[in-house]
Formats: sequence, C-alpha cells, structure tokens
Amino acid sequence: MKSRTVTSDGVKLAVYEQGDPAKPTVLLVHGYPDTHLMWNDVAARLVEDFHVVSYDTRGAGKTGKPSTVDGYRLEHLAHDLIAVADAVSPDRPVHVVAHDWGSIQAWEAVTEPANADRIASYTSISGPCLDHIAHWMRRPSPKVVRQLLHSWYIGFFHLPVLPALAWRLWLGRNWSRVLRIADGVPRRAGHPAPTITKDGINGMSLYKANFRPVMRNPRERRTTVPVQVIHPERDRYATAPLTENLQRWAPKLWRRTVPASHWVALTHPEVVARMATEFIRHVDGAPATRSLRRAEVGRHRPPFADKLVVITGGGSGIGRATALAFAKQGAEVVVCDVNHDTAAETAVLAGGKTHAYQVNVADEGAVAKFAADVTAAHGIPDVVVNNAGIGHAGALMDATTEEWQRVLDVNLWGVIHGSKVFGELMIAGGEGGHIVNVASAAAYLPSKLLGVYSTSKAAVFMLSDCLRAELASAGIGVSTICPGIVNTNIAGTTTFSGASAAEQAQKQAASTKAYRRRNFPPERVAAEIVRAVRQRRTIVPVTAEAKAARVMSLLFPNVLRGLAARF
Repeated sequence: MKSRTVTSDGVKLAVYEQGDPAKPTVLLVHGYPDTHLMWNDVAARLVEDFHVVSYDTRGAGKTGKPSTVDGYRLEHLAHDLIAVADAVSPDRPVHVVAHDWGSIQAWEAVTEPANADRIASYTSISGPCLDHIAHWMRRPSPKVVRQLLHSWYIGFFHLPVLPALAWRLWLGRNWSRVLRIADGVPRRAGHPAPTITKDGINGMSLYKANFRPVMRNPRERRTTVPVQVIHPERDRYATAPLTENLQRWAPKLWRRTVPASHWVALTHPEVVARMATEFIRHVDGAPATRSLRRAEVGRHRPPFADKLVVITGGGSGIGRATALAFAKQGAEVVVCDVNHDTAAETAVLAGGKTHAYQVNVADEGAVAKFAADVTAAHGIPDVVVNNAGIGHAGALMDATTEEWQRVLDVNLWGVIHGSKVFGELMIAGGEGGHIVNVASAAAYLPSKLLGVYSTSKAAVFMLSDCLRAELASAGIGVSTICPGIVNTNIAGTTTFSGASAAEQAQKQAASTKAYRRRNFPPERVAAEIVRAVRQRRTIVPVTAEAKAARVMSLLFPNVLRGLAARF
C-alpha cells in the first residue's frame, strides 16, 4: 500500500493506494466513526482487478480536522472526494463505493452535474442523500416515524458536552464491543482504528453541520451516474424505505439487499466486493450477471425472471410440474433425476432455459458434484426444491434393513444432501434464497401401513424446522410441503414389505387406481410450491386430507394415534 497527502480546501487528506494504477480506479469512502481501515477486507478482494484507493475523511484517522464546524459541510466533503479522484486518476473517471457518512458525502459529489464526467459509477451502502431524505420526510407516514426512531442518535449528537464525554469515558474504548454485541461485527486487527475516540468526537460535526440546513431547505439533487444501492436488511440505522423510490433522483438505478447488519463491509466483505465488481464491470461494458439483472430498478419482468431454480426428482410428477410452473414464471430451471431421459423430457416441456442432469440424490458425492456443476454453468441457485422421493408401504415389523436403507437414503439423505450443499452456496452468495423440502402429510399422520415412509417424511419435516431456524440469519427461507394423495407415478413404483413379486404388482395397481380416483393433479402442488417461495411460507399442507390431518395433529393428536392403531 502506498500513501500520499492530498490537500483540499486547506485540509490535508491521508490517501492510500493499492493495485495497478493502469486498471480502473475504485475509490472507497468510509463512514462514521470509521477510517479507511474499515475497507481493508473489501480492498483485499478488489485489488487484483482494480486500482483501489481509500482515504481518511475530514477529522478521521490521519486526515486533518477543519477549524470550524462549517468545515464539515457537504460541499467541502464532496470537494474532498473529487480532489482525491483528480489526484489518483486524473485521466479517467473513478468508480465510487461508499458506506454510511461516506455514502452521504458521495451522494453530494455524484449529484453535482459538474462531476458527471469524473464518476463512472456509484455504489452506495447505508447512506442516503440528505436532500432525498428531506423531501421524503415532508410526507409523514409510519415509515418516516420508524426511521426517526432508528435515528435517535442524531438528536443525541446535537447535545452539548454529553456526547463528547460519552466517547471519552466509555464509547471509545468499548466501540469494538458495541459493534460485536449490537451488530455481530467480529473482532479484527486494525478495526476500530487507534484514533477511534478522536474520530468519534470529531465526526459528530458531520451531523451538526448538515442535518438542520438540509432538512430545512432540501435541494433537487439528481444524477445521471449509474447508481447501485446495497441495503443491509438488518440495518439498525438506515431502514429500507430510505432506498425506495430513488429512481426519481437516479434513473440508472440498481437496488440489492444483503442479509446483514449496518457494518456489512466488515461482516460480509466478500459479498460487498463481488457486488461492487459485478456493477463496475457491467458499467464498463460487461454483460450483467443474473443477480445484477434482477436488481435493476424499472425493468418489468415475470416474478421469477433472472432467478435460478434447482429441482430434484424433476423427471416426473410433482417435480416435473414444479419445473414447468417456475419456467412459466420466467425462471431458469435445472432439473435432475436418477433417470436422465425423464429429466430431459421435462427440460423439453419446460422450454429453452431449462437444463437436465442425471443425479442419484442418495449419493452424497454425486449431489456435491451436481452442485458444483450447476454453479459453474449457471451460478448459485436462488431456489432449491428437494423433491426426489420414493414410496414404501407395509408393516414396520416386516421391513428389512435394506428397505429401510433404501427409503431413508432417498427420502431423508437426499434432502439432507441437497439442503447442505446448496445451502452452503446460498450462504456464501450472501443474497439469501429459498429451500423447499417436499415432505408429506404422512409426516404427521401416523399409520401402521406406512411406518417406514412416514418416518422418513417426519424426519424431513423436523429437518426443515431446524434448517429454517439456522438459515434465517442468512436470509434463506425454508418451506415444508406436505402434498397428501396426489395423482403421480409414486403409487405405481411404491414397494411393499413382505410381499412377493406378484403381490407387489397387485398392490401397486390398486394404489395407482386409488390415486387416480382421488385425481389431485401435481400441477396444483406445484402452484403451492411457487406460492410458498413467493410468500416465504413455512409449512404448507396441500390437499384437503393433508390440511385436515395437520389440524388434527395439532389439536387432537391422540385421536390420530387411536385411528392409526385401529386401521
């Protein structure tokens, strides 16, 4: 890392550079009460592809402090940004990535028409334009009230003596602990900076110099610069409505969310770096990634356009119907089945953006390879439907170890494999997702004729409950689908314990006839799966009998147990 000093309006700015100056320049602007050090982990991921520049803003780190509060006005801060840009990239515009107060001051620079040819793109994280906020707050609503409650600290910073005293006596030496407890920011070397107490006290002048003047007389601040807004979903300070309706001010707008807290650059640096890289490359002429395409504001598209859906057991029945339903909603679909021919048939029926793979979900290695192949060819899935399953009937006492193993390998381990490998990918992707596990009404409806099958599906039911709790913080939803009696080929392929080959065939024919008589089509289950993903529903009984059994299992479980013993 190289350092230099850039002087702006009499203030000496400490500037830090990494990477090849011949590459596109990314200018990182930190917020309050940080220094350039907060960008270290993000910069380390950007430096291979870009010339990465950061600087300590006024009053922070090694940068000088203005002599008056007015020295922190937005126009001075914006001038600092352009002064740094001119020094490190005089011949080419820079790509700005900013957080918190760094983002607020960057908005000031980006919305200045004279700077249009100096800024190639702008990625804003947790820091809106103050003028935009002022216009938004002039129409009171519950959202405005909620944001005011989240912004309580602004009023505190305007008090005399007390805020500075708090920084000197407690906040300064405990800031790392505050971040860890409040926002889950792990301890890391170099953050917070050794100057944190000074930075915290000086930085309060940002609020004093700007909030009242801007709120009283907001300006019309528009920009033609491409803007990407990254909103951390668990941000305690800048709520989601602050990032809504920005296309009025920035018509070239992309909006993305991350399941993270305010200090997302510290907790998810790889996600911030990837999103910034995708956006910068697209602005510079590269095709938009799937994630970026669906983030573009103003594009009218089907509900699942630019989303990738993976479905196991997609060669027939519920799996095939689900593939067709998602494809109709605009999704790119990947189906796998133990039978490649039936998976390929589904791909043909679903249309051009559907792909077929042959996978045995009972084989952990095969599922892991499948996930790697899907990611390499199509990207990280947004939705995974663990649908593959087989039927088995007969008394528990007649079931062999081999029959138990076969059913559990597909019905339970297949779901475990799919949930784990794709769940890990979704977590690493940092943009949430949804996992759908197809269980059964048999999961909560005891039966002495379906003991093995019911056990496997009950395990899937509980697995999904536990998985939902574990993945919630990563923004990944989990739906448990309990279809009931559905007219698919599962009845014709169900095996029976203790039955001869002739008896097997007879029982399969009888079961198929009964399922056909019920005549509940798999397309209706598929519609419920699509709806469960859109609405992030948790437990979804589908057929009338599945819904009735679910109610009975919750209200009158002993009645169900008694019926199971009789019939």
